[in-house]
Amino acid sequence: MDVILERCAGLDVHQATVTACLRLPGPGRTRTQVVQTFGTTTPALLALRDWLAAHEVTHVAMESTGVYWKPVYYVLEAGFTLLLVNAAHMANVPGRKTDVADCVWIAQLQECGLLRGSFVPPPAIRELRDLTWYRKALLQDRTWEANRLHKILQDAGIKLATVATDILGVSGRAMLTALVVGTTDAAVLADLARGKLRSKLPALRQALTGRFRGHHALVTQLLAHLDYLDETIAALSDEIGGQLVPFVPEVTRLQTIPGVKRRTVENLLAENGADMTSFPTAGHLTSWAGLCPGNNESAGKRRRGRTRKGDRWLKITLLEAALAVIRVKGSTLGARYRRICRHRGTRSPSSPWRVPS
Repeated sequence: MDVILERCAGLDVHQATVTACLRLPGPGRTRTQVVQTFGTTTPALLALRDWLAAHEVTHVAMESTGVYWKPVYYVLEAGFTLLLVNAAHMANVPGRKTDVADCVWIAQLQECGLLRGSFVPPPAIRELRDLTWYRKALLQDRTWEANRLHKILQDAGIKLATVATDILGVSGRAMLTALVVGTTDAAVLADLARGKLRSKLPALRQALTGRFRGHHALVTQLLAHLDYLDETIAALSDEIGGQLVPFVPEVTRLQTIPGVKRRTVENLLAENGADMTSFPTAGHLTSWAGLCPGNNESAGKRRRGRTRKGDRWLKITLLEAALAVIRVKGSTLGARYRRICRHRGTRSPSSPWRVPS
């Protein structure tokens, strides 16, 4: 294979160590390699950076191993051309699996230009990602806590959810608070309803007649935890809004898409950034998200191709936007979805999503 990069390095990254292999010009037309192991503490990574710079290395490749690649990448990104490579794209020879063999193989592939780097956003977008990922985790926690609250009310025979759309609204919170402090009279509890819910007072009295016992006071802890989650989510949303100030035109433009609201836009920018030059076409972005069908063809026959793994955070965001847009009245995408449903059926909640091809 022809050598494209004269001075390059391959890194095999682990939690505690990084094994590095340099590929350098040797005597005549030969190639020489140097292998050395470093730690993953910041001083050790700075020593790795200086070692690479001393050998005039220009390009560095490493595997995307869990989250262990991040400290290494952040230390080296300013001084070298970095490639973060999917480990599935590099096959190792069976029986020759060692740290040294791995970094040597990465370096050899790198010098011949056979590696394809993954998309790594700039620092500002990476910081935004951390915030949106944590907010998404807290939103999931809030959903779990709300489901626990529903289960406790069912155990107590309180059927508030069958009458009120949101049991955590103003009326629902007032009724739950009254239950916790000892009010069990269904008529008194129903009278705490506000707004349109007051038109359902007879149904509320029936729904609030139950057997609320002492151990059901767990509702107090659940409500307190929900309040904490709501406050934290609101604080994170404010911080995310501050991070997006430089991207106001992009935020405004993306919100013109049917079914795409502010939170969806924030998640999209956190995953892709505002610079789309990293993705040559929309198909490349779809592939990065893991939403395009895979290729499975042999002997002229095409078989069903499953979607591949991709950016799961982006995939979740796009699926949520798709589920929202099909409910937008008069939208072209919603009309296409309903047309496809006539012959392919609708998506059931328990089945995996299948994107129409």
